[in-house]
Amino acid sequence: MSAVSPDRSSDLAWLLKDLAQEVPVIRGSVLLSSDGLVKAAHGLDRANSEYLAALASGLFSMARSASTKFDGGTEVRQVVAELHASQLFISWAGFNSVIAVLAEREADPAVVGFEMARLIKAVRPFLGTAARTSAAPPGDRAR
Repeated sequence: MSAVSPDRSSDLAWLLKDLAQEVPVIRGSVLLSSDGLVKAAHGLDRANSEYLAALASGLFSMARSASTKFDGGTEVRQVVAELHASQLFISWAGFNSVIAVLAEREADPAVVGFEMARLIKAVRPFLGTAARTSAAPPGDRAR
């Protein structure tokens, strides 16, 4: 996996495509903000990308809650779910960002996890999501 050039930082779908080429058992992947909005996707249509992003956001949030309760912190490295015919991997990807990968049942979790970690480490500065600012309610806007 090569270094990221600044001109490619705005469209991160190519990163997910490269990940799928490195690990052919990956069926689809999504880079999402921690609140569940899709930043980039590969291998899934829009509806499934949005569904996976919402699901990954919820599962990652629940894992952070478990970390707070049982580990005294909020650090979560990875959440893995073994489904009937697939495996789901969810990893922290940078400030307010998460990567979700859906792989085939035969996928080696060590390989998928390693390649996800390698991608994240190589391009972390480009994966972060800026904090959202809340807009003032309509009645509170300056006139």
